Amino acid sequence: MENQNPRPYGVGDASFQAAGGEAGLRKLVDDFYDAMDQLPEAAKIRAMHPADLTVTRDKLTRFLCGWLGGPKLYAERYGSIIIPQAHRRFEIGPAERDAWLACMREALKNQPYAAEFKQYLLEQLYVPAERSRNKD
Repeated sequence: MENQNPRPYGVGDASFQAAGGEAGLRKLVDDFYDAMDQLPEAAKIRAMHPADLTVTRDKLTRFLCGWLGGPKLYAERYGSIIIPQAHRRFEIGPAERDAWLACMREALKNQPYAAEFKQYLLEQLYVPAERSRNKD
């Protein structure tokens, strides 16, 4: 299937637009945290989060907006973020990284994104997921 996106993903705001803008990313993030609540392999990473995920969901949505080339909503509300420093208080190894990515993979199943974009997004999300890892 040919990419219907006029610009390749990762250029300008093409990825942000492919994700449906802020509203599309909020839906992705909601489905992501729903998956985290449901997937047995995600129990350990779910325990790293507060019981009430309202702020957590907002932070990830805002981060993804800017990370995908849209408005820098995270910085506007929460300031700058350095992924490894933001996660250093948690023990994150390959299993936790992979559980996080499994939740995202599950959430992507529910999104109306093009198949190519889903694959692209998972490949790109590996980078911050791996940067969060602080143990072997």
